[in-house]
Amino acid sequence: MNKNIQPPIARKEAKELVKHNDKRIDNYYWMRDRENQEVIDYLNAENKYIDDVMSDHKQFEEDLFQELKGRIQEKDESVPYKARDYYYYVRYVEGGEYPIYCRKKGSMEATEEVMLNANIEAKDKNYYKIGGMSVGEDQNMLAFAEDIVGRRIYTVRFKNIETGELLEDTLEETSGDAVWAADGKTVFYTTQDKETLRPDKVWRHTLGTPQSEDIVVYEEKDDTFWIGVRRTKSRKYLAIESGSTLTTETRILKADNPTGEFKPFLSREREHEYSISHFEGHFYIVTNWEAKNFRLMKVAEDADTTDKNNWIEVIAHRDDTLLEGLDIFKNFYVIEERRAGLIHIRIIKWEDGSEHYLDFGEETYSAWSGANPDFNTDILRFGYNSLTTPYSEYDYNMVDRSKVLLKQQKVLGKFDSNDYEAKRLFATAKDGVQVPISVVYKKGFELNGQNPLYMTGYGSYGISYDVAFSPSRISLMERGFAFAIAHIRGGEDLGRAWYEDGKMLKKKNTFSDFIACSEFLIEQKYTSADKFVINGGSAGGLLMGAVVNERPDLYKLVISDVPFVDVVTTMLDESIPLTTGEYDEWGNPNEKEYYDYMLSYSPYDQVEKKAYPHMLVTSGLHDSQVQYWEPTKWVAKLRQESTSDNYIMLKTNMEAGHSGASGRFQRFKEVAFEYATIFALVAPDQLHAIDR
Repeated sequence: MNKNIQPPIARKEAKELVKHNDKRIDNYYWMRDRENQEVIDYLNAENKYIDDVMSDHKQFEEDLFQELKGRIQEKDESVPYKARDYYYYVRYVEGGEYPIYCRKKGSMEATEEVMLNANIEAKDKNYYKIGGMSVGEDQNMLAFAEDIVGRRIYTVRFKNIETGELLEDTLEETSGDAVWAADGKTVFYTTQDKETLRPDKVWRHTLGTPQSEDIVVYEEKDDTFWIGVRRTKSRKYLAIESGSTLTTETRILKADNPTGEFKPFLSREREHEYSISHFEGHFYIVTNWEAKNFRLMKVAEDADTTDKNNWIEVIAHRDDTLLEGLDIFKNFYVIEERRAGLIHIRIIKWEDGSEHYLDFGEETYSAWSGANPDFNTDILRFGYNSLTTPYSEYDYNMVDRSKVLLKQQKVLGKFDSNDYEAKRLFATAKDGVQVPISVVYKKGFELNGQNPLYMTGYGSYGISYDVAFSPSRISLMERGFAFAIAHIRGGEDLGRAWYEDGKMLKKKNTFSDFIACSEFLIEQKYTSADKFVINGGSAGGLLMGAVVNERPDLYKLVISDVPFVDVVTTMLDESIPLTTGEYDEWGNPNEKEYYDYMLSYSPYDQVEKKAYPHMLVTSGLHDSQVQYWEPTKWVAKLRQESTSDNYIMLKTNMEAGHSGASGRFQRFKEVAFEYATIFALVAPDQLHAIDR
């Protein structure tokens, strides 16, 4: 890497920000205007800088891209699932960036019907993303949503599957969902507040009429809540779901009465979260009412559902088990539970209450109930993978307990899962809590402190960071890296209390847990500080920023993707998407207690004179979740304050948003760039091809 290339120097323009009599100076506030050509020129200059710095490794980066792409079976097809009269599946053709959505009527021996070929729709577009897709009551009309910018603002279009005709009906600026009523001509969809992009209105549209005549059936006026709309698995009810970080509310309407009024299933109650399913005269409710880890209740559909005295307990609350999901069949119901940080799938027979669990047999893994749209079957479709086992889909017979592997992700080349080993470790946090770490490496990996290690984490919103197989990761492990996930507080990996101990005024537990995991891996000689790479994205980017401010000495390279780092300024700006809806996650800085606490860890505000490690920061110009200026400002300030001569680099995707590039192969280019940077800075002896 070329040390003689000088990075762009951002212009300073002091902006005084005052709150609670506290004054902050932001020298880069001016970067918030994406219409300002100076901002665009600066982002382009940053992109040129990083390209120039990495220019010596361009060929390796291209070779690495081909290596990553070469593990993927280009011509591929998903496992079909049956919904009403059709089997639905997705296939890819060789060289195709995007999926082709298909179906067959009655059996897989029938003639294929192509519902939508996203390769055709994406032609001549820099970005293309399909959102929600739904088939109408006559099973011949398709509603699909598309985003061509990357800002998660979708246009819903309608297609006659039989004739291929696109209807004139077009629903602009939606959230990406379209739900059919039972009459086959009425569709419900949501739109967003134009400034904050918060989904706030549900509309009713009748095919054949202009969007201007659509009717708002519900508006969510509380700006801390978002809304969505769906149809129950029974297809009998439509449901509008309102949710904030800690509170949910559902309104229901019979699907055969689309012009009726949605009625509350249960009016919102502060910190009460619930979700409903409908089956044979009852609603089943997964609820945290008097149950921190949730329990399962039921209520007759003709009863007053708003009176919880009518609710009957089906599965009681358990202190050591988080009830995460419910799937219902005619003879069984299936519960997804999280215990000791792992998902367990529990199958219960309606008739006599007998039950059993699926056995997965690995130390660390991930499992989930798959596409099961049909009540009238004893077959459960479930998915499974681990750090060493590729993504797999099974059909499980809940009666005779036999299972059939339908498909396992094919990894081309010399991959053999037996060549790798995964372990579950535990680090002790500073308050004595045991924090799980999942780690994987190629067998023969020696605990001598000389090996490079890549660790990631998230730790926010109660999102559990389950392990997952990655073909790309092989390129790290084959070059001597171990890979680790820190299951830190702020997620729900170990239950609801694990989440509550890593949010609001306990947020710093998230950061100290990650540091404790880092120290543990160094102590156990999995790696050393001069070979340690860490990565996190979005709220995980906040994690990276907080950790590197506190312990820059622990790491060689920090990779922060679309990072949420300007915490205080963003949370004080109610015009920014997601801000008001996140007060229950981070706190409301309009209250001084939360302002002071946020300020004490906000990565952008806490940058100071110290020797920062190498930093690679990524961003998307059209990001609707973390605005591009947060990572841009952060890099400028880091570069100004760092006392080391390490690289601090910013790479902005000028044509995408929060999720990066849209094509399946374009994503590998982003990974290849990241990996090439890792090898150049941390393991330069591994800048070579491998036998694959």
